[in-house]
Amino acid sequence: MRPILVLMALVAFVVFSVLFIDGLLKEKRTERRPDLPKVTERHKLPLREYKEKEQVVHEDYTATVVPSPVERLARPRPTGPGSLAIIIDDMGKGMQEARSIIDIGVPVTFAIIPGLPKVRQVAQEAQRRGVETIIHLPMEPKGYPERRLEENGLILAQSNEEIIARVNGYLREIPQAVGANNHMGSAFTESRDKMAVVLGELKERGLFFVDSKTSAISVGESMARELGVRTASRAVFLDNIQDVGYISKQIRQAAAIARKRGSAIAICHPHPATIQALAAELPKLREEGITFVPASSLVR
Repeated sequence: MRPILVLMALVAFVVFSVLFIDGLLKEKRTERRPDLPKVTERHKLPLREYKEKEQVVHEDYTATVVPSPVERLARPRPTGPGSLAIIIDDMGKGMQEARSIIDIGVPVTFAIIPGLPKVRQVAQEAQRRGVETIIHLPMEPKGYPERRLEENGLILAQSNEEIIARVNGYLREIPQAVGANNHMGSAFTESRDKMAVVLGELKERGLFFVDSKTSAISVGESMARELGVRTASRAVFLDNIQDVGYISKQIRQAAAIARKRGSAIAICHPHPATIQALAAELPKLREEGITFVPASSLVR
């Protein structure tokens, strides 16, 4: 009995000691821990002060300001000297269009297609009123024969003798012509052999050649220079789109090139929209320093 009592007393002592020591440790940890604010207080943001009816002011962007259409129209048009030749292709269909262009009162050059109904009358009227005329040589385009060409045109399959005969026929029909340019001809003007035949005939008559550049790889101008034929090439087509506004823009583009390079050649056709744009723009450009000249003045 006595040993049991001793054992129970020992166990009670150990339990008491463990509890006592654990209590001391907890008290020590509590004393060392700093006082921290509550979670809700640590993340609490200060109140923002707002002014009643305060207006937000946006800063202007520093990018270029695009002018309004009214401001763009109000800007002065560019001025300055430059020589501009305008060739009117496809002439010879009628007299009214010829007279309408001549009446604008600005020097131009008529490119007349041989074989059209009013060829002789247009050429004579142009000569009477001091307008230069050249032959608008009908030449084979790419895509021929699906693409239409005048029956009297020059095609690659023709012999050199046939080409010479046709060119001489053009010259007899339009004796007033002082030069020539190509009508269509995106295929023909790429052939050195065939262009040499045509340019040889022009050289014998003392005529010049203007390359209309219907092909980006036309040899017309380069061959003419090799053969000693006075020549030049077109800078701008004015009326690929039949719209007065578009054509007016193209006319001003041609004038800008003339000012930059000193001279330029533009080509157009006797369409109603084209005549309207020419009548509106050419007198203005003349007042702004552009000198209108016949194509013969710009060939070298």
